[in-house]
Amino acid sequence: MSHDLFEAARAAMEKSYSPYSKFPVGAAIRADDGQVYVGANIENISFPQGWCAEPSAISAMIMGGGRQIAELAVIADKLPLCTPCGGCRQKIAEFASAATRIYLCDDQGVQRTLTMGDLLPYAFETDVIG
Repeated sequence: MSHDLFEAARAAMEKSYSPYSKFPVGAAIRADDGQVYVGANIENISFPQGWCAEPSAISAMIMGGGRQIAELAVIADKLPLCTPCGGCRQKIAEFASAATRIYLCDDQGVQRTLTMGDLLPYAFETDVIG
């Protein structure tokens, strides 16, 4: 099942707008509705006000009607494996469970599979605040 997410993330990466870093990143989410939603990083000259690929895909998921991330793939053009940054990990955790699979990809496909719990073992949880 992860290969189609790799392909979707790679296609999304091609649409990245990264004129400053020259570092395209793509992400693909399979949501609870079974649909695949994609995103790419979108840089802005008022750095750091751009978007990473993962929240871009989360936004597409929410706007498309999905509510939970079942699995997610991430790929970057110039890194062997790209993990979501700290801010993105927390954003993903908002819409995923600790068991949600995260696929780290290179140009050949999925190279490593982690869970959200592996990436962010002590995520801030909203039930703590109320």
